[in-house]
Amino acid sequence: MSVATGAPTPQSSYLDTFEMRKIGFVERFLGPENYRILKGILTNPLSVIGVTLITFFILVAIFAPAIAPPTNLREPYMTPRDGYGPTPKPPGTEWKSRPPEIPFWWGITGKEGWVHIFGTTGGQWDLFYGIVWGTRTALKVGLTVEAFTLIIGILIGSLSAFYGGWVDEILMRITEIFMAFPYLLAALTLSAILTPVIGKGIWPPLIAMVTFGWMGYARIIRGDILSVRERDYVMAARVIGVKDRRIIFKHVIPNAIYPTLILASMNIGSDVISFAALSFLGIGTEVGYADWGQMISFARNWIPSLATYWYIVVFPGLALALFTLGWNLVGDALRDIMDPRLRRGR
Repeated sequence: MSVATGAPTPQSSYLDTFEMRKIGFVERFLGPENYRILKGILTNPLSVIGVTLITFFILVAIFAPAIAPPTNLREPYMTPRDGYGPTPKPPGTEWKSRPPEIPFWWGITGKEGWVHIFGTTGGQWDLFYGIVWGTRTALKVGLTVEAFTLIIGILIGSLSAFYGGWVDEILMRITEIFMAFPYLLAALTLSAILTPVIGKGIWPPLIAMVTFGWMGYARIIRGDILSVRERDYVMAARVIGVKDRRIIFKHVIPNAIYPTLILASMNIGSDVISFAALSFLGIGTEVGYADWGQMISFARNWIPSLATYWYIVVFPGLALALFTLGWNLVGDALRDIMDPRLRRGR
């Protein structure tokens, strides 16, 4: 029995109904899952706004010396002062006492002398300089705290879930002991204890925030690993004799870490707010350090007169709010992308 040449077969008819999708260089480089995450972030309107805000603050931090030239090269984070008068000056006031170097971009304003763009606080600290250089402080605080809390939380949660038994009991009881302390109050107390020991600066509050900030990550990663460790590829790795360390870091953590990373992206803004709260209370950094919380703290004596001196709260408060909003929008978009139940379009 002969078959006519060129006659369609059932297999070819079936394959013709599908169209081959071309895989671009970016998708090959990142991998299908990472490419899907990146595409979701760049196509989600809210996440685009968040990425734009984050990019803006990163650029401001990088080019801070060009945007607001420091008057003290040895201590660029110290905000310059225009005298020592107690009354804040409004935006646009001429800088009279030892004005800083005029930046290259100032010519586009059409003015010759340097002025206080956002005004000054009580004590004549320049708000514009404090907000621009405070961007570096915010990024340093947020990324440092999240990096260390993630590492500690992932290590403790992974060991607890993977080994179980008495290891799980001990590590989870330690975690619960730390969780029993109110976060901000505990960080405030430890930071106040550390300040006389290691001196004023950003490190006492950073150490305190890391000490009392890792527990949520440990519990989340533990819950995810409890389900991942029972899957077939983990059991197969154990059967063929793969070491526990390789199983944890190669197979378990990469498949359970996404919910933890989503929480971390949203917590960067919260860390900056907590640091600002500690600075507002006078814990940590030196007086005049470029930090948004300290800029707001200079407005405490002028709260009854904020209708007149609104700028000493609005400008640093707006920077703090937009910074936090950017990270929260990106975190919400990541949650929608990573959780199948919350993906848009379903």
